[in-house]
Amino acid sequence: MKNLNKIYPYLLIIAGFAIISIIYFYPVMQGKKIYQSDIAQYTGMAKEQNDFRKIAGEEPYWTNSAFGGMPTYQLGANYPHNYIKQLDSVIRFLPRPADYLFLYFIGFFILLKVLRVDNLKAFFGALAFGLSTYLIIILGVGHNAKAHAIAYMPMVVAGVLLVYQKRYVAGGLLTMIAAALEINANHFQMTYYLLFLLLIIAVYYKIQYLKEKDFKGLWKATGVFAIAGILALGANASNLMATSEYTDFSIRGKSELTFNADGSQNVTSSSMKHEYITEYSYGIAESLNLISPRLFGGGNSEQLGKDSALYEFLIGYGATPEEALQTVSYYGKTYWGEQPIVEAPAYIGAIVFFLAVLGLFHDKRKIKYVFLGGALFSLLLSWGKNLDFLTTFFIDYVPLYDKFRAVSSIQVILELCMPVLAVMGLQSFFSEDREKQLPNLLKASATSLGIVIVLLLGKGMFDFSSSIDGQLMQMFGESQDKSFGINFIEALKEDRMNFYTSDLLRSLFFMGVAAIALWLYVKNKLSATTAVIVVGVFMILDLFAVDKRYLNNDPDHFKSAREIDIPFEATEVDNAILQDTSVYRVYEIQGRLQGRTSYFHKSVGGYSAVRPRRMDQLFEYQVEKNLNEIGSSIDFESLSLTKSSPVLDLLNVKYIIVPTGQGDVPVGNPFANGNAWFVNEVKMVHSADEEMKALDKLNSKQTAILNKNEFPNVSVKTSFVKDSLATIQLKDHKPNYLKYESNNANEGLAVFSEIYYPKGWKATVDGKETDIFAVDYVLRAINVPAGKHTIEFKFEPQVVKTGSMISLASFLGMLVLIGFGVYTESKSRKEKNNNNPV
Repeated sequence: MKNLNKIYPYLLIIAGFAIISIIYFYPVMQGKKIYQSDIAQYTGMAKEQNDFRKIAGEEPYWTNSAFGGMPTYQLGANYPHNYIKQLDSVIRFLPRPADYLFLYFIGFFILLKVLRVDNLKAFFGALAFGLSTYLIIILGVGHNAKAHAIAYMPMVVAGVLLVYQKRYVAGGLLTMIAAALEINANHFQMTYYLLFLLLIIAVYYKIQYLKEKDFKGLWKATGVFAIAGILALGANASNLMATSEYTDFSIRGKSELTFNADGSQNVTSSSMKHEYITEYSYGIAESLNLISPRLFGGGNSEQLGKDSALYEFLIGYGATPEEALQTVSYYGKTYWGEQPIVEAPAYIGAIVFFLAVLGLFHDKRKIKYVFLGGALFSLLLSWGKNLDFLTTFFIDYVPLYDKFRAVSSIQVILELCMPVLAVMGLQSFFSEDREKQLPNLLKASATSLGIVIVLLLGKGMFDFSSSIDGQLMQMFGESQDKSFGINFIEALKEDRMNFYTSDLLRSLFFMGVAAIALWLYVKNKLSATTAVIVVGVFMILDLFAVDKRYLNNDPDHFKSAREIDIPFEATEVDNAILQDTSVYRVYEIQGRLQGRTSYFHKSVGGYSAVRPRRMDQLFEYQVEKNLNEIGSSIDFESLSLTKSSPVLDLLNVKYIIVPTGQGDVPVGNPFANGNAWFVNEVKMVHSADEEMKALDKLNSKQTAILNKNEFPNVSVKTSFVKDSLATIQLKDHKPNYLKYESNNANEGLAVFSEIYYPKGWKATVDGKETDIFAVDYVLRAINVPAGKHTIEFKFEPQVVKTGSMISLASFLGMLVLIGFGVYTESKSRKEKNNNNPV
């Protein structure tokens, strides 16, 4: 009964988190699902592997439906012995996306309990973290892996803090399990950013241990982390090893080319170009969105209505209400920050900010400086190109930093640290230094409210101009009234200023409510519990209201299960192409980097942040800069190309989806090379540059290009006798298996319209393994003896087999440690109870 009374409050809290998660996303209880744009694209990309998994009952680990072919390691591949993934599915028992919101709450609550926060404050603190606007918005757009990884961050931090508090067993087990779950979330960028915060924590505690000369404790902590880390990594070995193996072949790996598509020199030494890495950099002043959501106009999709200055301007100009509202909806672009696309501001909450400042003044624990340091560190790095010297240093010298783009997303560390500081401030305010409560409350109020008031009074510091204004001015400037464009932009700027002012006043209100509630407590007008509830409720109302601006329950966000499960409907063009039941590829000109085409066809495009680098370069360097030439070779009467396009031909692109004024049309390519062919000659080159340039004028049916430096040990003749009767035909095909039959009177070099990837593909001729090598920059080729032969390709990645065995061994090791930990803790409690009888 005594143990039940201890557990009961936690059961209530867990139930509360689950109920709130469901309430926020209540349409899921009506059988609806959230529409997530990124997940719709993923569904298109993953359809072939998912279909194969259902039919064959096995995992392909390769898909032919995207980018001509690529591993599925980052497309939701299932690995043997991935028991951590099964544990995660048990924890996330709620329907999506309520499961991620629930996970936010639980993880942060655990962290706050490790920081010795009482249940009520920890409950509100967990809600504040989970309802942080950025964390909600990423659920709306479908950044599920990112949300997943963020949700486990607080739990990892909690485990690390427990270890440093010398609770080695409990802390080690929590660190091990949480780290394994964090890695399993499969968003390595978020996990990488978490390591920075853990490094700051480690430095802080190392200094404390050294000051106390507690070398034994330091070594114990280090040993615990080593064991926990090794097992957490080992439990995820298959995914980690497979992803690591593939990374160098993706756009996250360094290019072999020394020139750009426009012919200029490629001077970048990082895996990705500096401009690409820093494209999404938070503006320095824009960071004030953290405490006032629409300071810089909100997001790109912000909606103006009939109460806007722009609407009034259009009505005054003579537009009908319908015309004015439509124009406002399309062209009322309120966001004037520096990022290309922003779904919503990264708002952490006015009261959260106020309480964090209070914590800095009132909380005596020096651990607060760790979280302050983490927040400031992530803020500085989120500025990216706007603080270029720091960003460039990290790109050039900090390992792996150049593997990730969208540097603004490192603000997730700030979004974790600030709520921690806030709840620490709230906790310490009621438990420490009663005589300093009022002075510190006044300092926090003066600081927080002072910042807001300064911004209100300093509105003139900003011009509220956006980079899009020039485009709007040019478009509207073509009207008969030349002043229309200027007046349109002025009205739009007025709306931006109104957002700026109204949301600052809004933040002032919420901070004021919190300050007054705490002041009333100091003056004994409110009890501690009532004051906490008032502050907590308003803190959540603040965030809830802002979140609902961007992710609410309207039909745009929640749709029927069928619409989500089948996100794409076949068009007339798709149906026309699908009449051809042979094996070929499709190129959609206006949408190469999306997943829709992959849902219906074997596409040369797709939607992936880790798409194959060489395939991407092939289109950037050879196809997309020559689109006008391809367009001029289209006969729209016969819907067919009249001229060969070398790269499309060798990729076996048989159909091109071409946009026209009357909609898309399917254009056939009669010059496509087919699935495989014999060539007459091999042209040897000695660098990737030469190989790419040789594709400019290539008769791919006759000639193959081989980079001899890449395959120095492969024996290949430079010329072959190919008679007119030589054939090589595809007889069977699956994502991970291809079978051909060849007939050639002479020995020859066979080129296959399949993407070369050396890690897992094996080729056999009549059952005897033979070397595969790359030709034409992206394709695979083999030597074929004279006569009739059966050629087979099988994708059997050794990395998955090795990784799964490591995962199994690691998981068993985790079970042993968990059993030992439970036994040790139980024994320790019994001894404690025996020594302290009631």
